[in-house]
Amino acid sequence: MNSITKRWLRGSMALTVLILVLAESLFLYAGRSSYYAAVRQALLNRFSSISGQLKMYGGSTVAASADNRYLALHRMVEQFDEKDKIEFMLLDSEGQVLTTSSGSLTSAADQEEDFWKALDSPSGQGESIYVTDENEKVMAVTILSPYPAGDVTALRMVTSLTLVDEALAQRAWVSLGAVLVVLGFSVCSGLYFIRSIVNPLQQVERTANQIARGDLSVRLPQSGRKDEIGRLCETINRMAEELSKTEKMKNEFISSVSHELRTPLTSIRGWVETIASIRDPQDENYQKGLAIIGAETDRLYGMVEELLDFSRLQAGIRLECQPLDLVAELTDAALFVEPRIRQEGMRLAYEEPELPLPVWADPKRLRQIFLNILDNAVKYSSPGGVITLELLQDGENVYILFRDEGRGISPEDLENVKLKFFKGKNAVRGSGIGLAVADEIVTALNGSLDIESRLGEGTTVKVMLPLYRPGGPGKL
Repeated sequence: MNSITKRWLRGSMALTVLILVLAESLFLYAGRSSYYAAVRQALLNRFSSISGQLKMYGGSTVAASADNRYLALHRMVEQFDEKDKIEFMLLDSEGQVLTTSSGSLTSAADQEEDFWKALDSPSGQGESIYVTDENEKVMAVTILSPYPAGDVTALRMVTSLTLVDEALAQRAWVSLGAVLVVLGFSVCSGLYFIRSIVNPLQQVERTANQIARGDLSVRLPQSGRKDEIGRLCETINRMAEELSKTEKMKNEFISSVSHELRTPLTSIRGWVETIASIRDPQDENYQKGLAIIGAETDRLYGMVEELLDFSRLQAGIRLECQPLDLVAELTDAALFVEPRIRQEGMRLAYEEPELPLPVWADPKRLRQIFLNILDNAVKYSSPGGVITLELLQDGENVYILFRDEGRGISPEDLENVKLKFFKGKNAVRGSGIGLAVADEIVTALNGSLDIESRLGEGTTVKVMLPLYRPGGPGKL
């Protein structure tokens, strides 16, 4: 069962981890982009305010206007009120710092590329993110001066990203915690779900192994589950019940057949010993013994043939089918068994139909069906009773009704009489598999065998076979 857990870890959990990693990466990337975009926009807004102020400065000539703007820009740098957060610089055409709100004159061109990006950009803007010599991460945004202002070529603002990165780190830790919570929940719920499958399957495996070893008393506990596992457990229990029932019927069948075989063998053995002591073949006991030995031998032969037929049917008997007249076949079987019926003090009621009823069947097996059913009718009927044969048809199928006035079958036995190895409470001598064999043959002929019975009133066996039409559904 470990393979199920491993497959789940390799499949479902690996996919979950991959999705969570991708989601976390996208979340952090989007957060970083959003935060940095906000900082950039804040700097650009300040540039926009400064540009608006520069527009108001002018003079009588272009040169005078440039000088006025130059002086105004220097005053703005000196009086910049956010110098604790942002450093404001004025750059010349070489990127050299003319003045700065912090008072430290450095070369922007030597530090970062935002100045050169602004020179190359159609919008006149440039941006760069870098780490200073003090190991501080900063963002620098440069725009070209919107108006001539002496030797001032560009305006530059630099701000620290330390607080932004700290906010991003906090966001990352929170999101990572959420990812771990989701992953932990997925693992716990997944393992719980896997165990809910694996544990019952392990129990099913153990129970199935016990059943395979012959312990048919073992059962799976009733969990009350209505899912596939619950239905599997119910099926295993039903299978064990049926196997137990079949095993019990098989043992009873073997015991019954052993008794049935022992009875004629005992009779034969006794009469053989009796005949061996008689010298005169004309002796009455000698002749009687030979007759009994012959009858008991025929009885043994019949039981062995039934057992062999049943064994062949279980292995998948091959039928040699051909078009047959069902009326003729049933009439032959009736003529064959009628003397025995009269001998038992009963009467056969059968009116042979005038028209033939064609079926597609094996003649030997068809005759075996009729004789097995008639044999049961004789065995379970009392002297003076009537055994009735009747043929009916509905245009598609033909029905043979075997009706007797015998002892009948109890309701608890009726549903099992066609099962292999089953012998009812009112069963008489015989192997008890005649109906099982007949049912197997009828089913193989695409027909059906149904039994109706009332205890003490008699039994009716109805055999249905499809009528034969060349190329039609009645042909196997």
